[in-house]
Amino acid sequence: MHEEPLIRLRSVQKSYGTVKVLDGINLDIFKGQTVCIIGPSGSGKSTLIRTFNALAPIQAGSIKIGGTEVNDPHLDQLALRKRVGIVFQQYNLFPHKTVLQNIMMAPLHVLHQNRAAVEKRARRLLATVRLSGLENRYPGELSGGQQQRVAIARSLAMEPEVMLFDEVTAALDPEMVREVLVTIRELAEAGMTCILVTHEMAFAREVADYVYMLDDGRVVEAGPPEELFSNPKNPRAKEFLAKIL
Repeated sequence: MHEEPLIRLRSVQKSYGTVKVLDGINLDIFKGQTVCIIGPSGSGKSTLIRTFNALAPIQAGSIKIGGTEVNDPHLDQLALRKRVGIVFQQYNLFPHKTVLQNIMMAPLHVLHQNRAAVEKRARRLLATVRLSGLENRYPGELSGGQQQRVAIARSLAMEPEVMLFDEVTAALDPEMVREVLVTIRELAEAGMTCILVTHEMAFAREVADYVYMLDDGRVVEAGPPEELFSNPKNPRAKEFLAKIL
């Protein structure tokens, strides 16, 4: 593992009005790691993950991604978002575009890449997420799990260094959850740096290299999953994990 973290947060503060959502967050994530962020609803998890690609601007502190300061007023947001892909709970696919067109749109229209190369990559990514043969379907013809996997392929089409997953299985039926998590596990095994906000504790335990637990905008527990789940030190972490494990 590289000594320098790929992502480093120091004293990150974020408020919405008078409500403090993130309160002095410090964390390090290394290249190739899979990190899960867990915690009760309203603890700041989704806000935290959205600070990594400047979707949720912070008021104080530092977020460095590979040497780029995300909290820099002169930040090139497009360049950052090419490096840091994000997939949300809602698939946000274009309903009037086919699966293949959805995946090709950003590389063609945002990055102005060569169409033949983009299409080749899009087809390869569809195979990666196990949806070959559905290129010409529309999102409305797919199951929720399939739509979410198209959303993952679409994000990968920008060739990011880091993938963020914000509660990507929250809206899915149990069997669809499995197929999306298998896709994420395969990405992680292939060496992609993956950061997930998730309620899927069995998945976090199995796949994460490191887990951060948030409560009330603070990191209250952090460590390798076997340690964090088996032997939490913080009283809030004990209470939360006792309820859900």
